[in-house]
Amino acid sequence: VGICDVSSLGRIMIQGPDASKFLNMIYINSFDKLSIGKARYGIMLRDDGFVLDDGTVWRLSENYYLITTTTRQASFIMTRLEELLQIRWPELKVHLTSVTDQWAGCAIAGPKSREILEMLISDKHEVSNKNLPFMGVKKIQIKNIECYIARISFSGELAFEIYIPSDY
Repeated sequence: VGICDVSSLGRIMIQGPDASKFLNMIYINSFDKLSIGKARYGIMLRDDGFVLDDGTVWRLSENYYLITTTTRQASFIMTRLEELLQIRWPELKVHLTSVTDQWAGCAIAGPKSREILEMLISDKHEVSNKNLPFMGVKKIQIKNIECYIARISFSGELAFEIYIPSDY
């Protein structure tokens, strides 16, 4: 098992009735058909077509998403998204909230990563293949603390990303 602190990644909550439309406009891939409880990798481009940033998009409910950004670009991406909403697409009903400082994160990867998680949560079936498939996202409790978890792997190994309130 390998454990990596990913707290430095940027995290932005995107909410509102036009959240899916907004995501479709800022990423090269589509998010309006992303199922609730699923994640997708996304790539943002600059105006000139070069890659600006990449990260994951987690659909938490109908009009509520969590996106991750690269560490170096976290504050810039937040500013860029606010600028797009205020200047280019002011008609969109979307609210952005930076939650980078509110959530600490870690990635747990390797063939025994699920076993580690099962020791921490009361219902070990929460992280089974059936209940948390690849690119699945959900809220779970670790020691009575509400957390977000996604089964995401960038290495091909069994892996998870967990975000927990920073106070813990």
